[in-house]
Amino acid sequence: MLSKFKWQLLGVCCTLFLFSEAKAQLSASTYSALGVGEFNYSGLTQNQAMGGLGISFGTGWSANVVNPALQTRNTIFNFQTALNYKRINASNGDQTSEVDGGGLSYIALSLPFKPGKFTAGLGLNQISSVNYDLQISSLVNNEEFNAINDITGDGGISEAYFSSGFLLAKNLSLGVHASYLFGSTIRTNQLSIFNENGAQVGATSEYYERLTVSDLAYKFGAHYNFEVGNENKFHLGAIYQHFGDVNGKAFAKLAAIGQASDPDSDGDLIANDEKGSIYIPDRYGFGISYEKANKYVVGLEGQYQDFGDFRDFLGDPLRLNETVKIGLGFQIVPDYLSVDSNFKRATYRFGLEFIKTPYYLNQTNINDLGINFGTSIPVNQLSLMNLAVKVGQRGTTSAGLIRENYVNFTFGFSLNDNSWFYKRVFQ
Repeated sequence: MLSKFKWQLLGVCCTLFLFSEAKAQLSASTYSALGVGEFNYSGLTQNQAMGGLGISFGTGWSANVVNPALQTRNTIFNFQTALNYKRINASNGDQTSEVDGGGLSYIALSLPFKPGKFTAGLGLNQISSVNYDLQISSLVNNEEFNAINDITGDGGISEAYFSSGFLLAKNLSLGVHASYLFGSTIRTNQLSIFNENGAQVGATSEYYERLTVSDLAYKFGAHYNFEVGNENKFHLGAIYQHFGDVNGKAFAKLAAIGQASDPDSDGDLIANDEKGSIYIPDRYGFGISYEKANKYVVGLEGQYQDFGDFRDFLGDPLRLNETVKIGLGFQIVPDYLSVDSNFKRATYRFGLEFIKTPYYLNQTNINDLGINFGTSIPVNQLSLMNLAVKVGQRGTTSAGLIRENYVNFTFGFSLNDNSWFYKRVFQ
């Protein structure tokens, strides 16, 4: 009966991957108006709570999408999912605005076909996210009119992935992560003109743009560990992710407000599902961690992606720079053998995360600095309830820019089972 239930659960998970209309979502920021939006460098909940640590260290109780080589540490079946909520206080120095959003963060499944030697994974995750809503007021040249532009954007790039990690030699694991990239990004710019009395002048107009991508990408990972003393280990990890030319199609139209998204309405049709591509630069990552078995882990990792090579759908470069991410993470388990307290057996995580974003505006680099913390609390013998919180600041109010103070919550669970891929000795 239990075996039948397990296969039914697996069937439900696979059906969700194939047919669910829900997609991974992150609440982005004002700066996601540039390029393809805000990239996700921080992995799943347990990684996020440690400043994105996941290239050099992974836990056997949770899936790992940062470094596929570390999947060999997953010796039990794992199903993991989480919801995300982000609240942003944006300020230009004179005015402030509160924005928030969230939704499904990810779905991940880990299948240890040969525990400790070969593990496969599949899931749904977010690559980049676009979410902004701006209003810009300006005077029309040589006229006493005021132009109001309402600029919005929503969407991003998601991935449905299959990954595998295998033990190549003692203490050395390799992994590969194959992604099907998909998703649409919709951007609009609605223009209205008002006279000095606040009355609308002329007709309103809207520029509507929809970019839909559909392509493949891949990532390679490596992990090596060696012992230093009794039950202590150093972990080394590296990843390389290739995107390149990501194929898609674009629709763009200028028309009256509410009519621009309809290809058959009056207006100027600029692109009607025109095929093309955007170029997304490759991503590199390296990390080192020190582990005292069943007690604590501390690690330092970095990632790099040069968006100076980015090209949009028309082949035009944008004023973007390289992205550098540095994460410092720590986790501790007070007493993993405790039978009286789940909180003593819980894992507590802390981290610092610095991102030099690719955005360069008014001769100013936009940086992001955050403090991370979280926990994984056992809810039965094997499964976990996961929480990650990040409090941070992005940007600055100097040079006419926007500073964002934000808090990000990720809450989910890991369902684990250790009997799927082990042969039973007693019936």
